[in-house]
Amino acid sequence: MQLRSATLICSLLAAFGGNALAQSCPAGDGAPVTYPVSKKVDQQDSYFGTTIADPYRWLEDANSAETGAWVAAQNKLTQSYLGTIPERAAIKQRLTKLWNYERFTTPSKQGGRYFYSRNDGLQNQAVLYTVKKLTDEPRLLLDPNTLSTDGTVALAGTSISPNGKYLAYATSASGSDWNEWKVRDIESGKDLTDHIKWAKFSGASWTKDNTGFFYSRYDAPNEATKLADINYFQKLYFHKIGTPQSDDVLVFDRPDQKEWAFGGSVVSDDGNYLIITASQGTERKNRVFYKDLRQKNAKVVGLLEEFDASYSFIDNDGPVFFFKTDNKAPKSRVIAIDTRKPAPADWKEIVPQAAETLVAVNLINNQLVLDYLKDAQTQIKIVDLKGKLVREVALPGIGSAGGFAGKRGDTETFYSFTSFTTPATIYRYDMKSGKSTVYRQPKVDFDPNAFETRQQFFTSRDGTKVPMFIVSKKGMKLDGTNPTYLYGYGGFNISLTPSFSVANLAWVEMGGVYVMANLRGGGEYGEAWHQAGTKLNKQNVFDDFIGAAQWLVDNKVTSPSKLAIGGGSNGGLLVGAAMTQRPDLFAAAIPQVGVLDMLRFHKFTVGWGWVPDYGSSDDAEQFKALVKYSPLHNLKAGGCYPATMITTADHDDRVVPAHSFKFAAAAQAAQGGPAPVLIRIDSKAGHGAGKPTTKQIEEVADRWGFLSRSLKMTPVVAEPAKVAAQ
Repeated sequence: MQLRSATLICSLLAAFGGNALAQSCPAGDGAPVTYPVSKKVDQQDSYFGTTIADPYRWLEDANSAETGAWVAAQNKLTQSYLGTIPERAAIKQRLTKLWNYERFTTPSKQGGRYFYSRNDGLQNQAVLYTVKKLTDEPRLLLDPNTLSTDGTVALAGTSISPNGKYLAYATSASGSDWNEWKVRDIESGKDLTDHIKWAKFSGASWTKDNTGFFYSRYDAPNEATKLADINYFQKLYFHKIGTPQSDDVLVFDRPDQKEWAFGGSVVSDDGNYLIITASQGTERKNRVFYKDLRQKNAKVVGLLEEFDASYSFIDNDGPVFFFKTDNKAPKSRVIAIDTRKPAPADWKEIVPQAAETLVAVNLINNQLVLDYLKDAQTQIKIVDLKGKLVREVALPGIGSAGGFAGKRGDTETFYSFTSFTTPATIYRYDMKSGKSTVYRQPKVDFDPNAFETRQQFFTSRDGTKVPMFIVSKKGMKLDGTNPTYLYGYGGFNISLTPSFSVANLAWVEMGGVYVMANLRGGGEYGEAWHQAGTKLNKQNVFDDFIGAAQWLVDNKVTSPSKLAIGGGSNGGLLVGAAMTQRPDLFAAAIPQVGVLDMLRFHKFTVGWGWVPDYGSSDDAEQFKALVKYSPLHNLKAGGCYPATMITTADHDDRVVPAHSFKFAAAAQAAQGGPAPVLIRIDSKAGHGAGKPTTKQIEEVADRWGFLSRSLKMTPVVAEPAKVAAQ
């Protein structure tokens, strides 16, 4: 392949047509990076009278030899560059030591058995165990590490039959969203003949008689293009144990609604009802249907068909169904609907909307366990079935708690608690006494007392108060010299809360500051907060992120020459938009598996499902908003862009790698400054879920190594800790 120098002249033609006046860029302090040539094609599309060039359209064909050669050349360049960073080896060594600690998931109970996963430290995949008593010696049930030689086959889902006899489990290969389900006899540890293919975004919900389970799947795709082809017409099936998939019974589909999905459908704990949730893309509004499983050939009945709000099934009291909903309550409430009198006028409110955001509800011990967020921190309250407060669960500190699963008759449950400096500790909670006891507590090679976390509110461009968490070593000096990594997401009603991360711990040990911003578009303050960062309001998200960066600079936490930004998926879009809108504010940017072409995202796999958050270029008004911030379409020739390392993976069928490929080619062509623009393309990996430990360590070592050079960090590796976290 031919090569091209990163040094650009001021009259360089813009990557997408038209001329742009180059900025006056500073001189570099090293040899310029020479990039592989990315050819341009004469591809132009018309959007409502506006012509948009797409010269790198050829990179959308991931299977072509030409794209393969481009990928190989880009990876060679990136690895060559990273290989010259002397600190990277020490960073990887420290990451490996930190990562090597025992960790568990919260146990669940079914059929008189407990089930949980454990990773002994550096295992590529966590291993599933079972015990009959918590004090028993655990018995290995399923080790995903034996399913592949390199750890790239991951456990993607599990479901235990009510009698505790069968395990239905899903696997994913190389990080793909495509899953295959199998069934294992728990007592013998052997798989049955059952084999289900082409499931995606689906659980498995067993019938009360343990004869089979409900699941959702798509029609078989084209094998050659299955990682890019668009996914429509999901269908809900019933699979009977011991039969081939070809015999599975179609339970519900909507041939008139290609975008409807049924992956969240569940059987009620009493076994009497199949609750069918029909969602449409990532929109948090959904429809609810149900089927009476006590009646042979019962029809599916529509219960909530207005598509006006989010309805999450909690449990039922006979024909009375309990839901968490944001109907007339943007921060959510709990209601009861009698299926015999389902009109909204007959709904009963059990838990009204609170000042905090209600994110999850479970029914245990005939009580409702309410999981709230207050300024992105967890609060847990327990109320009776009339909504009267029983108690608030005392958590170990400011952080995030999760779990509290179980059945209505259970008197115990389990939860995990974590913070930026607290590894996930598992607690057993007695629902009767309200007492929490430690069940599993990891030990990590660091001293938590050496670090501090504070929450800071800042003012965004339009006056909105936005919170962020700042994590650093104690005694951080506010002199503007601290290397800082600002992370965000801001989309799809997803909340960012404090959690422990070996990767981020290593960064702070290196002398860095880690900042996590709770931007609009997320779910931290309910549906109104989410909607304030969607469609025509999406610019609010970028303004919030830029506002966080500006606060950090203004208050001398850092300076533009020491500030890096990062984020993945929708967060990759965030980084791409921020670096193209305010390139002067950042020294480095790492957009990970990002949505970067906002005009064509809906044309691949499940991208159409993001339209509720982003809008669509098929709509004239939304096109104007999208093209204004689409990272791919806002690179300016000769611009002084920060040092950039784009990351993606060859099996990412959530956000197809074409986004990153095209953005990398365009950014390399546009870069007028000395900072490198690299792309790191992982193999046998996907959007992130199920990534083996070895690959995670490699990727983080590359990220912090890249930033250590870009931010001119010294020293970059912490001394070994003197005290291990207890």
